[in-house]
Amino acid sequence: MKRLLALAVILIVCGRDRVYAQDKLPLKLVQTINLPGVRGRFDHLDVDVAGKRLFVVGVESNSVEVVDLATGKWIRSLTGFKTPTEPIYAPDLNKLFVTSRDDGTIKVFRGDSLDLIDTIKLEPGSNRTFYDPADQLIWVGYGGHLAGFDYGRVGMIDARSDKLLGDLVVNHQDQPSQILLDPATRRLFAIVPEFARIDVFDKERRLALTFPTAGQAGDMDLDSAHHRLFTATRNSPQMMLVYDTDSGQEIAHLPAEGRMNGVYYDARQRRIYITCGRELPSGFVFVYQQQDADHYTYLGKVPTGSGAGTSLWVYPQNRFYVAVPAQDKQEAAILVFEPQP
Repeated sequence: MKRLLALAVILIVCGRDRVYAQDKLPLKLVQTINLPGVRGRFDHLDVDVAGKRLFVVGVESNSVEVVDLATGKWIRSLTGFKTPTEPIYAPDLNKLFVTSRDDGTIKVFRGDSLDLIDTIKLEPGSNRTFYDPADQLIWVGYGGHLAGFDYGRVGMIDARSDKLLGDLVVNHQDQPSQILLDPATRRLFAIVPEFARIDVFDKERRLALTFPTAGQAGDMDLDSAHHRLFTATRNSPQMMLVYDTDSGQEIAHLPAEGRMNGVYYDARQRRIYITCGRELPSGFVFVYQQQDADHYTYLGKVPTGSGAGTSLWVYPQNRFYVAVPAQDKQEAAILVFEPQP
């Protein structure tokens, strides 16, 4: 009897940390949405908040998978792409834009029916994209060595007419790994990974600031209210980095791990979420807490799945989506997380 009691105590003690850690995780898994028959790596995601649809790029399947978030079910696949990279949904224009790297196109679909309505032809290398609803412009990074040039470009597209209006030249051999617009200052930020730097263009689209990053940054997000930029390095040492957006000064750095493919700032919880998983046996969401503009702490990492690199934070829904590719007999899936206080 004493041995049984001792064994029971050992099991409780050994299991306690696991239960405690799960209870205290900053993100709670609230839903898993399977994507039947979809194989290969995922790239970026976007969401139709009002229509409760999620768009997920399947790089190796050359598809965009459409998910009904209301029912938690896969709806359909959009096909006909050549290495798609990112979907961008513009609700005010009822359009979905999808970039393709290898043929340099942006295909335009009706937002409601998802019928193809236009194709914008650029040079190869189309990659990171975002939509500015204030000016109804699509910004897209493209060009570089895939297009036969020793420089990359950031294209400015009129989302109403689907016409390229002009380019910004980024002086490096590849397209930017990410571009973002600060809505408060209207400045444009572009990551230049080959030279480990970030270029900042003012509202007139002149190069206003360049600052180095402590490694090759891959993704980023902004806290406009506190003038802070968050990014993560993909080479060694792997870190989460915080920069002052006005001066480019490094404010903080904290440890991370793996190839980072998604960096997001949750203004409600004042947290930074960073996903990795492509080069690890199991993927994670690394979570950091913003104490104030200059001080940050590491909260821990939330397990996702092998190869789960790309993700999407949706502030209006208070949801964090992580795309997990299929593994052996395990179907591909979208993991839906809710932040915990």
